[in-house]
This record gives sequence, structure tokens and C-alpha cells, in this order.
Amino acid sequence: MAPTDATPVVLVHGWAGSFARTWRASGFTELLADAGRPVIGVDLLGHGTAPAPHDPDAYADLTTRVAEALPDQPVDAIGFSLGAITLLHLATRQASRFRRLVLAGIGRNVFETDEAHRQAMAAAVDGPAEETDTLLRAFAAHAHQPGNDPVALAAVLRGQSARLAPTDLVTVTCPTLVVIGDRDVAGPGDPLVEALPDARLCVLRNVDHFATPESFGFIDAALEFIGAVPG
Repeated sequence: MAPTDATPVVLVHGWAGSFARTWRASGFTELLADAGRPVIGVDLLGHGTAPAPHDPDAYADLTTRVAEALPDQPVDAIGFSLGAITLLHLATRQASRFRRLVLAGIGRNVFETDEAHRQAMAAAVDGPAEETDTLLRAFAAHAHQPGNDPVALAAVLRGQSARLAPTDLVTVTCPTLVVIGDRDVAGPGDPLVEALPDARLCVLRNVDHFATPESFGFIDAALEFIGAVPG
């Protein structure tokens, strides 16, 4: 029998999510446990059990809580949406801390700065969105889920301004899987895959942004990629 892979798996949720809501409630953590993999859950600043300041400047760099949670050994890390972008930012600075990366719900949006849209999202969280804009309504609804602090989540949006350029990713040499739904507004994933030195793309059919973390296609692809298929 082959020895069990005990590499820790770091899980980072998306905007308006949390470790408990995104990864534990879906059963993803149980699947990792069944495969014998230690789990490190991170709540980003402004989310879950983390502090939730209302000053947008506090959210200029979200990588600190992730970096502080990492052990000395390299890890496999899985992030969704804002969590995936945060992992990617950290990997450009500390690539040696990651053995494998799974980046879900991100693609071309990593390289684009749409300040007007970001501000519109924050405004939708503050108050009612235009009835005709279903995407803004969906983001606002996520922010107002029980346990969330909508003021802090709007501040997260207003504090996020840094974007990566394709040339920034040349140092992220670990094997990387980009998973994105074919109905995800963050896509397509090809520009991101092409910018990473060792990456491949998994496109989920008929899956939008919000459905990605609970998609069986995502779960199967992520577990297989990090070698954590339950026995």
C-alpha cells in the first residue's frame, strides 16, 4: 500500500463566504479528511470569524491571514474567487510555500480593473440594486446572508484595487489548475492559464460563478489534481 500523502490543504473562500459556509457545509472538508489530508481553513479579513473593519484601506492586502496560516512545509492550496485571487497574489511573492494550486472562479478578471463595476457592487451592498441588474442583486444577496457584515464586505470591494499582470505570474511555477464555469462572468480562464508557467484549465459546463464551489465537476477535479481522492 502506498504511503498516505499528508500534505496539508489550505482552503480559502470567496467574497461574502467563509471557511465554514464554503468548504465545511458542502462536505469538501470531509472528503479531504477521508483522503487523510490535514485541512487548514482560512477566513479572509472581513469574513467569517475574522475581524471585520469598516475602513476600505484595511483590505488593500488580504494575503496576510493566509500567509500566517501556512505551515513551514509546502502546501496544496485551493481558493475560490476572491480567495483564489488572494492565493495567486501570495504565490507571486512566496511561490516556494505552495506545492500545487487550484484556482476556481477566476480567469480573465485577474488582469482587468473595472473600477466602475467594483464601486457599483459596493453600492449594491449598501442599498437596493437596480432591478434590471441581476448580477448586482446576486452579489448584494450574498453580502446579506446571515452572519455576514455587509458594511465590511462593501469595504472589501472598495479596498481591492491591485491587479496582476501576466508577467507577474512567471514566478508561480507550481502545477496549477484553473477551474471555471462556462457561465462564469470572471471567464474565460484561458488568459490566466496562458500566463502561468505550469497550468491547465478545467471548464465546467452549465455552471455559473456562484455555483462553482458546490459543483461536482469542481470537487472531482480539485481532489484529483491534489491527489486527495478518498479511498
